Amino acid sequence: MENDAFLKRDGESYIPGPASRGPWSPDSLHGRVIIALLGFELERLHGGGEWMPVRLTVDMYRLPDFSPITAVTRVVRGGKRIKVVDCELMSGGVSLARGTCQFLLRSENAPGTTWSPPDWDVPKPEALPAPGPGQFGARMWKMRNITGPFDGAPKQRRAWMSEIRELVDGYPLTPFVRIASAADFASPLANRSDAGLGYINTDVTIYLHRLPRGEWIGFETTNHRASDGVAIGECFLYDVDGAIGTASVAALRQSRG
Repeated sequence: MENDAFLKRDGESYIPGPASRGPWSPDSLHGRVIIALLGFELERLHGGGEWMPVRLTVDMYRLPDFSPITAVTRVVRGGKRIKVVDCELMSGGVSLARGTCQFLLRSENAPGTTWSPPDWDVPKPEALPAPGPGQFGARMWKMRNITGPFDGAPKQRRAWMSEIRELVDGYPLTPFVRIASAADFASPLANRSDAGLGYINTDVTIYLHRLPRGEWIGFETTNHRASDGVAIGECFLYDVDGAIGTASVAALRQSRG
């Protein structure tokens, strides 16, 4: 079915479904599934309550196939105000990715006024048209382009996106898993040229000062640079109420298989 979950849970394993297929090879998974699964496991086992997942860093060093995936977590630091937890994903006895999440204990803001960049001033998702047939994002997720078509001349890009399916069958998306699933989008948004996307991202780091509210995640590109086949890209992240954090990626020159 169109909106089947990316993964099904079978005991301690996760079984990828057809929706997990990535853009680089028909036999490999999409990076956003890997990032989201790491976020899912880290939050499921170590989050909740007053613990805010302020940073998620994911290293993706192997294109995973559709074999079952297992996760192993390790608490690096379990303090009263800060927790740091590692999670490694394994498939066929081989490590394919790892993530580290820093959880901070929520309290109250420090006193005083501090400078911050202004929030963007853009139309809400419901005020924008859906992509037409064949346009980027027409079937993989809900998307609303703010600065015009995703393809075309290089420019600063702004867009809304919303996930259309569960990550794990039977587990509704939490705000943290929703942003973990979306964060991979920072790479094609920031690193795509007028000739298409020629970089595959090898990592992503998300910084959040609060979790998103609602289904829509907003992306605003703030940086792209590339030298010798190595690129970096950065985006501000928003929800419909305002700024929530940033997403940064590193990427390698890549051709589709």
